[in-house]
Amino acid sequence: MKRLSLGILAAVCAVAAGPTFAQDKWPQKPITYIVPFPPGGTTDILARTIALKLGPALGTTIVVENKPGAGGNIGSDFVAKAKPDGYTILGGTINPSIYKTMPYDALKSFQPITLIGTNANVLVVGAASPYKTVQDVIAAAKAKPGSISFASAGNGTSQHLSGELFKALAGISMEHVPYKGSGPAIQDVMAGHVPLMFDTTVVAAPHIQSGKVRALAVTSTKRVKSLPNVPTMAEAGVKGYEIVSWQGIFAPAGTPKEIVQRLNAEIVKILKLPDVRERLEALGLDPVGNTPDEFAAFQKAEIAKWAKVVKDAKITAD
Repeated sequence: MKRLSLGILAAVCAVAAGPTFAQDKWPQKPITYIVPFPPGGTTDILARTIALKLGPALGTTIVVENKPGAGGNIGSDFVAKAKPDGYTILGGTINPSIYKTMPYDALKSFQPITLIGTNANVLVVGAASPYKTVQDVIAAAKAKPGSISFASAGNGTSQHLSGELFKALAGISMEHVPYKGSGPAIQDVMAGHVPLMFDTTVVAAPHIQSGKVRALAVTSTKRVKSLPNVPTMAEAGVKGYEIVSWQGIFAPAGTPKEIVQRLNAEIVKILKLPDVRERLEALGLDPVGNTPDEFAAFQKAEIAKWAKVVKDAKITAD
């Protein structure tokens, strides 16, 4: 009888310990960090910065994989349909405001892990450009409507929306040239193939500092610490202008809570490391690192805000 009782007790303990044991065993293989844009863009830079620290913290390898296309939708859709086992995560911004139809649900298809941070975009032109100020661009666009084009990281990205809002508030016409990410877009601006673009400070800051592009204005309501001499769009004469980009990390919906919490805890720790904060702040990004619930609320509010901006400015994915 005693043996039977002990056997039952052992079985009960084994069942009770099951979830904890399974959690302790994760991860058992490399984790794939999907970047839905080409190398060299904001999402890619942040992914590689975080992956370098996250792998050792979890005792595994973080494989950063670029899946560009459709303004980030191809890579995002891949993660939305991935097995929710903690071995596939996504970096970037999920905001469906500009698209009439999406291959996934921006809120229901993903499990938010944490908000990495926020940053302004910056209007840049090539070093050899004749445009020295925002007003130079506006004057040229009004003199020859449609003669100026602007590059972006793709349809529906914050860079695209920045350009469209500029057009609406300045009362000008410009042609949009979407690229498959910030990397190739800013390269063409530097080469003079496209006159200008709005890009994130994370991507643009090194090129501004090296003199390869000239910064005309930032899209936030306050000047950026890393670019103190660059005026805001409002200071440059475009009143009511404000756009701030954000970057987060997601997992497929249904990913076990324990895994989400572990990922959140480790990534938040990484964002608090002095060397990581220093690197991100030098690129113009304000690190955040919040809880999954806080990030979910933030994303929901952002989607609602941008839906109004897109509607008011009559922005569409071209």
